[in-house]
Amino acid sequence: MAAKKTRKFKTEVQQLLHLIIHSLYSNKEIFVRELISNASDAIDKAKFKEQTHPDLFADDNDYHVRIALDPEEKTFQISDNGIGMTFDEVNDNIGTIAKSGTAAFMKAMENSKKENTLSTELIGQFGVGFYSSFIVADKVRIDTKAAGEEGGVRWESDGEGSYTVQEIEKEDRGTAITLYLKDPEEGDQDFTQEYVIQNIVKKHSDFVTYPVIMEVEKNEPIPENEIIKDSDGKAIGDTFRKVRKDDTLNSMKAIWSKAKGDVTDVEHEEFYKHISHNWDKPIEVIHKRFEGVTEYDVLMYLPEKAPMDLFRPERKHGMQLYCKRVFIMDDCKELLPDYLGFVQGVVDAPDLNLNVSREILQEDRLVRNIRKNLVKQIFSVLEGMEKEKYEAFFVEFGQSLKAGIPTDYENKERLASLLRYKTTKSGDKVVTLDEYIENMQEDQKEIYYLTGESLSSLMNSPLLESLKAKDYEVLLMVDPIDEWVTQSLPEYKEKKLKSAEKGDLDLEKVDDDTKNEYSALLSFLKGKLENKVKDVVVSNRLKDSVSCLSGDDYGMSAYMEKIMKASGQSTPEQKRVMEVNVAHPVVGKMKEIFESDTTNPVLKDYSDLLFDIAVVSEGGKLENPARFSKQLGDLMAKAI
Repeated sequence: MAAKKTRKFKTEVQQLLHLIIHSLYSNKEIFVRELISNASDAIDKAKFKEQTHPDLFADDNDYHVRIALDPEEKTFQISDNGIGMTFDEVNDNIGTIAKSGTAAFMKAMENSKKENTLSTELIGQFGVGFYSSFIVADKVRIDTKAAGEEGGVRWESDGEGSYTVQEIEKEDRGTAITLYLKDPEEGDQDFTQEYVIQNIVKKHSDFVTYPVIMEVEKNEPIPENEIIKDSDGKAIGDTFRKVRKDDTLNSMKAIWSKAKGDVTDVEHEEFYKHISHNWDKPIEVIHKRFEGVTEYDVLMYLPEKAPMDLFRPERKHGMQLYCKRVFIMDDCKELLPDYLGFVQGVVDAPDLNLNVSREILQEDRLVRNIRKNLVKQIFSVLEGMEKEKYEAFFVEFGQSLKAGIPTDYENKERLASLLRYKTTKSGDKVVTLDEYIENMQEDQKEIYYLTGESLSSLMNSPLLESLKAKDYEVLLMVDPIDEWVTQSLPEYKEKKLKSAEKGDLDLEKVDDDTKNEYSALLSFLKGKLENKVKDVVVSNRLKDSVSCLSGDDYGMSAYMEKIMKASGQSTPEQKRVMEVNVAHPVVGKMKEIFESDTTNPVLKDYSDLLFDIAVVSEGGKLENPARFSKQLGDLMAKAI
């Protein structure tokens, strides 16, 4: 046995462990489910690798998970004959604790504590399930040996500040995790008692594909020839004796292969929890057997709540692929498009090859057919969902559905029909694009929208003044993804989408006399602001405000420019048009000053002020806020 190497947990890792140990104490039994699930995953990987490297598994392919309890030593041990881990994998997977999600997990835990909404679903969402062991254990030891390796690895920690790792001799492939249990507190379950573990496995892990075995005490009939009898042939003493035998604790039912009507809601909820590692309930269940040239079973769950890591690049897809109940792969991106990656479920396709690779899946005609049918099923369920229920779902997953608009051309129209937006008329409610079209004014030809950071700023934007005056409704879009939605959805049901910020709204024509009357002043303003604006024009957008900025029909919106800059991407220099409300008293006063004295320095100040007001009104950032503040103060002083 090699010498131990002691390594310290990073500060954030210690904080994470502290949160798990002290925040989830009321759901202590979760550790059993998490360890069984991890063991099942390890066997899945072994079975998959066995397809291409059968020699590595020839000595032991009777796959199972084993639990062993020792009340005297106060230990709980779970072992599997799965893929095992190498020394480096132990360090990468165990020693660093969910490095990609540590900060996000801690933040989510803190928030849920403050709001008194703490939920064990956070454990599964951030891949820190193994560390739930420390809720019940003073010390945890892992002994593991990877397939094809000569020796094994031992990892030990008390969950405080450090862990040790060393190479060991280990005969069998797989992983054994030993928990040295804490003394139970009043009201706690005793996790060394057989009936306690039997109940927990039945409750949370009954659907695990592999047998979960534990040696239990049973009553066994004594053989007839061993029974002591009296002279009348009646037994003297017991006819049963207590023995210890292996018992399989889970049913291993592949519920997707059962008839839809034979699966209860409770069974669906528990299976969903098993495959998703979440503790919420699915909002919808899609359980269907497809028959025809090819047959396959589908079981999909639409979650009720979005996971905290929904938009993290490393997040796995929720679909698993089976062939005749044999696991092929999880994170199966080929079964559903990325924007539906939050859907959890199983596809069991008997006609697939067990040795199929991800590369082959991408080209497989059957898989393409399955994918198409799965998407159709999901759309049908979403379209048929009761209004309030769907709107609650859209709050959680609306951004995911929006991400499908630029990527799924075939289903763009159906996706668009699922969108929901607040508008200038909807108040606290949301509307569909179909409802918007139904509510359009008789003379209205286009669907108007405006993008920005907040509903309040959009609702009060000067860009909407003419539209509001004509009683036209405007969609208010505040998700960054909406910028890509509008670029990819130029029209819906023969109605063009038109930005209230870009191009000519074509609502009211500015007469030539007005243009000529103010042309000299506008040319002057353009000259003073030539480094900031593309042009200065008479506005047909404004009714009350004095100025605003608008863009070209195909130019970048102000919000899009802000998003690009915030993400560190360089954007081409973009000048926009400053529109001026010539009916505003300020512009009339500027015209008088200009016509009497074009050299008056106040005109330069007012030019800058008009531009700054336009920037502020759209929520933009001023280049010189101090100058703006001084000019505004001077004007207030003069007015008073």
